[in-house]
Amino acid sequence: MTITEEYTQLIEQLTQTALDFSLEILAALAILIVGIFVAGRVAKYTDKLLTKSGKVDTTLKPVIVKIIRYTIMVFVLIAVLARFGVETTSIIAVLGAAGLAIGLALQGTMQNIAAGFMLLFLRPLKVGEFVDADGISGTVEEISLFITHMTTVDGLYLSVPNSKLWSATVTNYSRNSKRRTDMAIGIGYGDDIAKAEKVALAVLSGDSRIHKDPAAQIIISGLGESSVDLNVRYWTDSGDYWPALSDNRRAIKEAFDKEGISIPFPQRDLHIISDVKAKA
Repeated sequence: MTITEEYTQLIEQLTQTALDFSLEILAALAILIVGIFVAGRVAKYTDKLLTKSGKVDTTLKPVIVKIIRYTIMVFVLIAVLARFGVETTSIIAVLGAAGLAIGLALQGTMQNIAAGFMLLFLRPLKVGEFVDADGISGTVEEISLFITHMTTVDGLYLSVPNSKLWSATVTNYSRNSKRRTDMAIGIGYGDDIAKAEKVALAVLSGDSRIHKDPAAQIIISGLGESSVDLNVRYWTDSGDYWPALSDNRRAIKEAFDKEGISIPFPQRDLHIISDVKAKA
């Protein structure tokens, strides 16, 4: 075989190898593109299916959709690597080792993932509920694998690590359907307590948002420096708590003014003793 023939054969082999490799790349790209498309379509279909069923809590829905999407993408990446001759068993072993290494390096992040699953399954808080967790308060918008998205009452966005919420004492203001209001009102020592109670209860009875059972009540919570302290208690639906509180504060103040019942401000009696001897 002459040098020319050997050179020609080498060129043909390189050309065939390049062609084969190009076809593998195209096939891998095709698998990747189709896989991304399928993962997106399946995720959207799953989201619609869960929404229509109505049996899956809105808190769990985005997490389930993301897990399904990421799972499909893992298999797609394995299929892409397999096109280049990489053994799938090796890939699984590498992923396992990488997962262990990442888990050890990112212990805090793994805690957030574990806490996220605990929040999703035990559900001390759900999407749409207003909660307070050791000073962190807001309406829950989404619980993801790492963080919980919240919106404060003044419209600010909060990104809270799941582990922080899981380890905190959570006060859920939206979970129960009804809520008791404790309204503190002070009247003067010279005012008729029975009359004040009667006037306040009459105001409350005219508000349809206040529950009849249990009935509203007024107790004397203390004798202050300048007032007799009354605690007005009544129950409303949780959603009516703040509107009813504001409206009834105004209504009771106006009713007390009309009936001549005072709401005193803090005051002190000052006694001045003159030194007669000093003047002499």
